[in-house]
Amino acid sequence: MTLEINLLTLFPQMIENPLAASIPARIQEQGLATIRVHDLREWSLGRHRSIDDYPYSGGARMVLRPEPVAAALTAVRRPDSVVILMDAGGTVFRQSRAHALATARHLIFVCPRYEGVDERIRSMVDLELSIGDYVMTGGELPALVVVDAVLRLLPGAIEPESIVEESFAGGLLEYPQYTRPSSFEGREVPAVLVSENHEAVRR
Repeated sequence: MTLEINLLTLFPQMIENPLAASIPARIQEQGLATIRVHDLREWSLGRHRSIDDYPYSGGARMVLRPEPVAAALTAVRRPDSVVILMDAGGTVFRQSRAHALATARHLIFVCPRYEGVDERIRSMVDLELSIGDYVMTGGELPALVVVDAVLRLLPGAIEPESIVEESFAGGLLEYPQYTRPSSFEGREVPAVLVSENHEAVRR
């Protein structure tokens, strides 16, 4: 099964370049996922291609209007879609959520900008996610974090053993890792790791 992902954004280049490198690129080449990035300006309003406007409450910062988002979702949404709004007030993204999203067939990410979204946009989505208690300039980088975490969990994406024992697989961080040289600036690799006693290493 190929996971399909659509990302709705005002800055496609922020998303396209990272997904064209390393493991995300290989996953797409293998046909495990299909990712499409859409410029929300495709659904902009009027001759000025309006996407945002000043909030009724006043203030200098702009709010994403509901009409372009609604039109974009009408164009890309289907019955099996999970629509995700990246928002600082959303549920904090965890590894368990990544596993759940990796079983979906179609994910749509709405990446806000400026002051955020018109409140009525929230009724158009299935899930609101945050990557932590801090504010960023937009939802593009948080969406990339979620997409990357999900992609690597797809069957065939990486070695299965890598997922079983990695950090947060059982709620804890992964154990420390060492490689050559065995001695570096007076700091040694723990003796048990070079003992070839596999049971001791496992414990």
